[in-house]
Amino acid sequence: MQDMANHPKAAAPCLKKICFQAVRRHFAALGGEAVLGLPTPLIKDLLPHLTVCQLDELQPSLNQRGLSTHSGWIGVLQDMCGPNHVTDFDTEEEAKHEVMRLLFTLVFYGLTNPFVKRNITNLNTPSFLWAAAKCIKHFLLTTPVECLTAERRPLLNLLEKRIWSVGISQSIDISKRRTQTALYVLHRLLDHGVAKKVVVHVQCPIVLAWILHGRGSQDVNPDLKDLLNSKKASCISQAASASADRASCGSGLGTRASEDQVTPCKRSKLDSAEESGKANFTLDPQVLCRTFTPCGGPPVGACPWGRIDCLDIRQCGSDSLRVLNSALPTFFCLRSLTLHSFLTFRDSDVLLLARALKQLSESSRSSLVDLSVSVLPCTRLVEVLLDASPHLTSLHAEIQTLMWGPRPLPHRPRTVESDKSGLLPLEKLDIKVAELQTDLHFVTSVLRRSPHFSALHLAGMRLPTGSSLGQLFTTLSESNPLLRSLNLEDLKLSDCLPEILNLLRDCKLEELRFSDCRLAEQWSNREESLQRLVAALKAVPSLHTLSLAHNRLALLHHLQMPHRYKDLDASQLPQTQQRQILIIFIIGPKSLNKSHHNFSLSIDGPSVPASTHICNLGVIFDPTLSFECHVKHITKNAFFHLKKHCPSMPLPSPLLFSGRNTPLHHLSTELLQQHPVRHVHQNHQPTTIHPELKLLVCSPTPTPETT
Repeated sequence: MQDMANHPKAAAPCLKKICFQAVRRHFAALGGEAVLGLPTPLIKDLLPHLTVCQLDELQPSLNQRGLSTHSGWIGVLQDMCGPNHVTDFDTEEEAKHEVMRLLFTLVFYGLTNPFVKRNITNLNTPSFLWAAAKCIKHFLLTTPVECLTAERRPLLNLLEKRIWSVGISQSIDISKRRTQTALYVLHRLLDHGVAKKVVVHVQCPIVLAWILHGRGSQDVNPDLKDLLNSKKASCISQAASASADRASCGSGLGTRASEDQVTPCKRSKLDSAEESGKANFTLDPQVLCRTFTPCGGPPVGACPWGRIDCLDIRQCGSDSLRVLNSALPTFFCLRSLTLHSFLTFRDSDVLLLARALKQLSESSRSSLVDLSVSVLPCTRLVEVLLDASPHLTSLHAEIQTLMWGPRPLPHRPRTVESDKSGLLPLEKLDIKVAELQTDLHFVTSVLRRSPHFSALHLAGMRLPTGSSLGQLFTTLSESNPLLRSLNLEDLKLSDCLPEILNLLRDCKLEELRFSDCRLAEQWSNREESLQRLVAALKAVPSLHTLSLAHNRLALLHHLQMPHRYKDLDASQLPQTQQRQILIIFIIGPKSLNKSHHNFSLSIDGPSVPASTHICNLGVIFDPTLSFECHVKHITKNAFFHLKKHCPSMPLPSPLLFSGRNTPLHHLSTELLQQHPVRHVHQNHQPTTIHPELKLLVCSPTPTPETT
């Protein structure tokens, strides 16, 4: 997407690229029909050079001809996030949505990054915001948003019809006059629009109370009412007189010459009473709607009340949990609830949550089927929550124990007979544990009560000395015939081979992942045991995804695993195989490297492609030697360990930006699994390599396991 003419040191572009750049610059004069008249191979080569708006305009016509714009959107993503960014989007719609989601937030709020700076003339236009608003499904609300009630009001009308999820990323002080605009935008998206999901990134109980009020809970809880009234005591609503003082800004979409051209209108005037401390305003959504309706627009009747069926609270403190507990007993439309706290929840808070969930589940109108809670102080609370919500089909929980010893919690010992008496509709269970010892019985008891169970993910579970995870596989074999996905991480499975083989003999698994499970740690005859495991895996016809990563299975490469598996661990290859692996690495300016991204070198027959980065002694190098990949990798690990070992330390908000002005919470978190470099030697520079570039041919270091 970059114009190579902006780089004086870049290699001279060929005639085809010069023509592509001219088409991009003069696209409006040429018109889409002229581009569509080009031969199909030429159109495919042209797509990565077009702007976002040009791709969006051509996509419908190209799809009718059977052509996909997937390569164009992937090119934009790589230009935005760098060539090392993983872009695993299978369809053009997924890639397009990701591009529009990233760019809309940056352009709408006036943020920037290198890509936006290079393409500011194409992005900072009403037509781009209009095109992006048609694609995005999630709107991240922060302040200011006054433009949506003034010159960009038509954009708000469009967002009502498109946005399915609303995120609140900044605390809103409802005691201030200007925050009424943010509440009005929320009212339009949640009540007038189609948004059904709310994501709250900050601790702001009063705003949470305002969002939940009337949008799910059928009962006005006294505590919830007090929270709302505490901010309204000195703010008597005078909406009729306030709306009379507002300037006219035209109506809604109005008449436009084109759907992509937004007609500006005057901003609603904010009276100066806020500065004088005499502001009179309201928190009532109905009055807010009448207040911000432009003069001359259609008359405003009674506003509808929206329904929230998915609630995600990313920073759930005790105050926010208290507000939620008041609304839960009659929150009948809620289907999915996610609660996350950077601090471990207190036992008393979890028990109060369980009580509210119990009251909700006792109603036949309850819709809650998906619950996610983190971080719980002990595993026994998982059973408490599950007993309180017996209609759940999916449960995710993270446990981190901060104290050792008995806990004063209500606990009813279970037997096999009692486990089977109260059957559960549970289908998915995801448990991540960080504690010294865990009783496996709390998992097996849930599995015995779940005949429709299909997906299990366990991570970090440590059993008491002398215990084995074999009972887990035995329970899965006996009680869960519908199991489709099994994902185990950081567990000790070296003594469970017989139970694993027994499970594989008669199962319908489609996905199997054993990551860092120390499978072969205690095998007396590793080759024979591994052959038995591979034979059992081959005998499962439904299995299409297999991962045995980080288990030091050096012999796996020789056992000819079926090609149908999408993911197979080959990180530990024999030394004879490692000698055949070479890495081509090109070092030079970014502008020159982009022109050689498809470079490959033929060595003794096989063609070896160029690598985007290598690792030497734990340091990740990229072609520009910028250490950007290494910093991202270290930052990712630092966040993980901060959350694991220092749970009381607050993490940055979602709007903190890195050096590339990319939201930290949107940074790629894929693990970089690279081979360390044993030695590096400089090769002769081929004639196809620019003189300023350096070509390195590297071979990976053998690991201790394979030496």
